[in-house]
Amino acid sequence: MGSDGSKSGRKRRELRAKHLKKLTSEEDDSGNLVKDNNNRAPKRIRESESDNDEPLMKKSAASIKVVEADKPKSELAKTSDSYLSKTRFDQFPLSPLSLKAIADAGFKTMTVVQEATLPIILKGKDVLAKAKTGTGKTVAFLLPSIEAVIKSPPVSRGNKQPPIIVLVVCPTRELACQAATEANTLVKYHSSIGIQVVIGGTKLPTEQRRMQKAPCQILVATPGRLIDHIKNSSGFATRLMGVKVLVLDEADQLLAMGFRKDIERIIAAVPKKRQTFLFSATVPKEVRQICDIAMKPDHEFINCVQEGTDETHQKVTQMFMIASLDRHFSLLYGLLKEHIANNVDYKVIIFCTTAMVTKLVAELLGKLSLNVREIHSRKPQSYRTRVSDEFRKSKAIILVTSDVSARGVDYPDVSLVVQMGLPSDRDQYVHRLGRTGRKGKAGEGVLVLAPWEEYFLSSVKDIPITKSPLPPVDHEAVKRVKRGLSQVEMNSKEAAYQAWLGYYKSQKMIAKDTTRLVALANEFSRSMGLDIPPAIPRNVVSKMRLQGVPGIRTK
Repeated sequence: MGSDGSKSGRKRRELRAKHLKKLTSEEDDSGNLVKDNNNRAPKRIRESESDNDEPLMKKSAASIKVVEADKPKSELAKTSDSYLSKTRFDQFPLSPLSLKAIADAGFKTMTVVQEATLPIILKGKDVLAKAKTGTGKTVAFLLPSIEAVIKSPPVSRGNKQPPIIVLVVCPTRELACQAATEANTLVKYHSSIGIQVVIGGTKLPTEQRRMQKAPCQILVATPGRLIDHIKNSSGFATRLMGVKVLVLDEADQLLAMGFRKDIERIIAAVPKKRQTFLFSATVPKEVRQICDIAMKPDHEFINCVQEGTDETHQKVTQMFMIASLDRHFSLLYGLLKEHIANNVDYKVIIFCTTAMVTKLVAELLGKLSLNVREIHSRKPQSYRTRVSDEFRKSKAIILVTSDVSARGVDYPDVSLVVQMGLPSDRDQYVHRLGRTGRKGKAGEGVLVLAPWEEYFLSSVKDIPITKSPLPPVDHEAVKRVKRGLSQVEMNSKEAAYQAWLGYYKSQKMIAKDTTRLVALANEFSRSMGLDIPPAIPRNVVSKMRLQGVPGIRTK
């Protein structure tokens, strides 16, 4: 094995990156996004896979009991939309050591999601839980998982392949690391319980050695790396035969990112006699299909989202601005200056369309002397983890990110979310916005669009987002931004231009007129301070099918 897995592993990761359009909006090495022409969920392609999905078994939905958590209960706070219930953790049969760790963490009462799911899970039932983001879903599945470990018989010291009791599968590295961090908080006083993480972007041999040396009753993993260990780590498949609890976190995202085949393999690799939890922000038919093969026929569906209520948090003020591309950078700078002046402990997340545009914006804001960090798919995992932890713990800080941070990642006290440019779809807008207004706190969201992106607003017309008038042009801010852009490296601008063109080539409403698309890309180029748009490699132009389009430059 190489330092980061086999060549096939690298190839697989490259192919996977091309299939993240809907939820991650990351570009491939060419800067253009790869689409599924049949509008189906993308497949996570491996060299050994065929293109055909295996048939799914169907089970009767009539046997599934539905628990509506949004119905009035005496223990709940004023309404079902409240983040917290009045139910205490010590009202349930949890380990005293777990309760002590919960108290140390500052948890006094359960969230609505925890209050709705925990009693059913503790009865041994399989559970599919639908809940809004930022409502305590991770603790909801970790607490009963820890109980399962505690109740398992002790393993003899001579056992060289001790069983993994709990397997948690997360769609992204960031979510996996976050879940493991929360798990370590909850097992603070359970000294014998070991928690480990296996994720892509780290060295497989290092993980293999750690899995051999350190205890691991709870394993948190991303699907691809988990499959790598099943195939290549000695004794790993045997250890999985001890799994008593399987958790699929953000199940809808796992499927939308093309992990269906991997999930089916993982389900097949663990014992049938187990308890299974699926937690998801949405429950489309694809999630229901996975329920059919992953869960018992009598599993319970717990809906913590009241029908007809807004998906976005009630305390988040949302507005949008329509401005020409040449104003976007100075407008962003002005928004940040105003927010910083009014919020001493500001914490801002700026979402950009692609990794390379993220890099460009982060460089620009750094030149403007703002306290900025960046996270995107082109950064190594160790860097992303370090920056994510720093942002989580800090105040007076700005994070510029691609959609790797859009969903599930818990950054406390985010005061402002800015979305620059067209979100990939309505759900992505909602999930990005969900980084603020978490745990019942107030927040603000701003969407900045160009006039030709205004059509997106029709997809969020049921969401309380209002138009904000553009502020007067701040000529001093414009000068500072222009000066900052002149200091940004040329290769960053070239990469951002190519990535921008690739992203909008994947947007049907814009890409149908390729001449106009290239003209808009060149407008973006001018907004970066370039008189002449960068040249793009001929093979990339060919991939984008833009050969001979007026305004495109090749090299």
